[in-house]
Formats: sequence, structure tokens, C-alpha cells
Amino acid sequence: MSQDIWLFGYGSLVWRPDFEHRERRPAVITGWTRRFWQGSTDHRGVPEAPGRVVTLAPEPGARCHGVAYRVAPEVADQVIAGLDHRERGGYVSVALEVQLLGPDPRRAPARMYLATPDNPNFLGPAPVPMIAQQILRSHGPSGPNLEYLLRLAEALRDLAAEDDHVFALEREVRDLQSRR
Repeated sequence: MSQDIWLFGYGSLVWRPDFEHRERRPAVITGWTRRFWQGSTDHRGVPEAPGRVVTLAPEPGARCHGVAYRVAPEVADQVIAGLDHRERGGYVSVALEVQLLGPDPRRAPARMYLATPDNPNFLGPAPVPMIAQQILRSHGPSGPNLEYLLRLAEALRDLAAEDDHVFALEREVRDLQSRR
């Protein structure tokens, strides 16, 4: 690659990028909403007991806040190869446009990883209490599924980003934990 690329993260990439980047900027995309609809059998769950992680669902007028990372061309191929491996459990790389926030707000072409309903680990919608129970009991090689949810909620608050779905799940797991 001959120029910097932007990568948009809306899940674990918000709080754990694990790759070299030149810049990290709050960003937003439109027409998408974050949902815990993707099964995780390789990070936050196992094949016989998948965890739940986020993907995006199209929704007219929706805004999804996340983080955009500017990656230098000399490491871009290595970063993409690492993300292709990390996101191999049902995600595909797609091109999109992000709105970079902060100083010098502007639109920029970017790439993100999206789990589509046709992948074998897609779990789809479920009631918040059911998703919360699955998150509480799931654990995989990357740790407890609960950690994923709580770190994402904390990172979104740090960005001053609202996300009704994530925060409803956070409230539900806290309520379930308090009843134990």
C-alpha cells in the first residue's frame, strides 16, 4: 500500500486494537447500529458454548460511534493480515466512509470488519435478558465474555457515545449478578 489507511473499530478494537497505528480518532458511521448478534467460538466462547460479541446491523438514520485508526502504509499489510486472523470467526472486511471527530473533523474512506447473517457463527437477535445470560456464562481463550461487554461499555462512555443496546445489556448483567 502506498498511503495511510483508516480502520474503523466498533467492538473490541475500540479498547484493544493490538496493532501499530499513527493516530487514534473518535469516529462515527451512519446507517448502522451495534448489536451483540455474533457468536464467538474462538475468543469469548468455545464451539460448544459460544459467547456473544458485536457486529453491525443496517438501520436507516442510526449512528454508531467507534474509533478510527490511521495505519501507515509500511505496516498496513501486516496489520490487515493480523486483523484477518483475529476476525476470522465470521467477519469480513468491508469498505465504508467514516466521519472523523475531534480536531479537523472530516470524512475519510476506511475499512471495518462486519459479521453478516450468512456466516456460520451468526446468532442473530434475542431478548436482552437472554443475551445477558449467555454473556455471563460464556468464556473463551480471550477471557470472559462479560469482560468484553464491560470494557466496551466503559470505552463507549470514555468516548461520550450513547449506545442503548450495549448499556441495556450492561444493566441486565449487573442486575443478574446482584441476584446471585
